Amino acid sequence: MRKIIATAVIAAFGIAGIAPAVAADAATITLTGGSKAVVNVLPDTLVATTNSAGTVAYIADGKSIAGCDKVATTTVTPFVAKCTWLPTVASKVVLTAVFTPADTTVAAVTSAAVTAAVGSPTQGVVSPISIYADTVLASGSTGVLAPRFSACAVQSEYLLGQKIVFRVYGNNADLGGAVMDNTNTSKAYIEIAGVKDPIQLAYGNHSGISFWTGVLTTGTAAGQYSTLGVINYKVTMVSKDITTAKVLATKRVAVTVDGKTEWKWESYYKNKKLTWPIIGATGTLVPNWTATSLLTLYAAPAAK
Repeated sequence: MRKIIATAVIAAFGIAGIAPAVAADAATITLTGGSKAVVNVLPDTLVATTNSAGTVAYIADGKSIAGCDKVATTTVTPFVAKCTWLPTVASKVVLTAVFTPADTTVAAVTSAAVTAAVGSPTQGVVSPISIYADTVLASGSTGVLAPRFSACAVQSEYLLGQKIVFRVYGNNADLGGAVMDNTNTSKAYIEIAGVKDPIQLAYGNHSGISFWTGVLTTGTAAGQYSTLGVINYKVTMVSKDITTAKVLATKRVAVTVDGKTEWKWESYYKNKKLTWPIIGATGTLVPNWTATSLLTLYAAPAAK
């Protein structure tokens, strides 16, 4: 009887009294982040959450992200690994993360893909001119062409027959961030797909605010823009060449103190003509709004 009981006990604990091995849980990983990144300017944090300790490798469009190819998770739950990601190209990027558990008996696992739309500035190509543009409805529309919003309200949807006013603002880093105006700008125009000649922009005072404007007249008459749908356009601004520069100089001046005249050196700035002018920079802007915000022309409603 004792022999039978002893045999049963041994069977319960395995051979030689050792408990049978228990298989570890399969690795899991969840990836979040990436949607706040702005190309070359604002990084975003990629966060991988796993079910055990280990390391995580982050991948963007099939290539490892530099400095994030072996990020250790925290050692206690919740097991988290973080990577700071700064993309260099503005586009949609497919992100994944590969988790390798510290337990070598557990296989590595790849997260579900996360698609991040990398942000890009709407100020155009800074070279070194930065540009921003919006559009408003010209005043005076009536009848079936009455605006959906009041005149001068920023909008992107227009009806055939309305006049679209482009408002353009620019700053030049070469000039210390100075506003692009008619004293330092040689060219400013808008090219519109389907329109032969560029629209020349004019700088001026608009109810106390100064910026560049150009008008696109839509309609069915000869010379008017009539293509329905998205209006594709490009803004270009060219700075004037820099031919002079302010330089620091000194001069001797007479100073009289207590009836006695003395000479001393005084600093001042003077304009000096450059032997080789600095060629004016060129800035461009092609709107990168989402589809629902793009400049769009619709057919006018039929009169009843």
